[in-house]
Amino acid sequence: MKKPRETTHPHRVQAGVALLEVLVAVLLFSLGLLGLIGLQARAVSFSVDAEDRNRAALLANEVVALMWLNQSTTVPAATLAAWKTRVSTPTTGGLPSGVGTVTPVGTGKAADVTITWQAPSSSTSSKLTTHVELPQ
Repeated sequence: MKKPRETTHPHRVQAGVALLEVLVAVLLFSLGLLGLIGLQARAVSFSVDAEDRNRAALLANEVVALMWLNQSTTVPAATLAAWKTRVSTPTTGGLPSGVGTVTPVGTGKAADVTITWQAPSSSTSSKLTTHVELPQ
């Protein structure tokens, strides 16, 4: 009777490979989630910036409409003061650190309306300039 032959090299037992694969998968998933969170933060920032630009355009259009209504680029002082207050007050539809100016150009039938503001999260200011020319 023959004895079964024993191998001199027993089979290696691979333990922990599945755990390592799971750890790598969790790491990749976490990096993906961090990337998505970063993209979401940038999207919110761009959305707030677009909203500020839109408000600036609406505020400039408000004073331009008054000029067209009066057929003059000279806006009454009380009306201009109230408009400047609205521009600088974020709680009433204005802009953070907003400043509005109306500068007559040339003969009095043209003007530049400039609004500058600085978002709290930004280190630079933004500016919108609208040029209006009334018919002669």
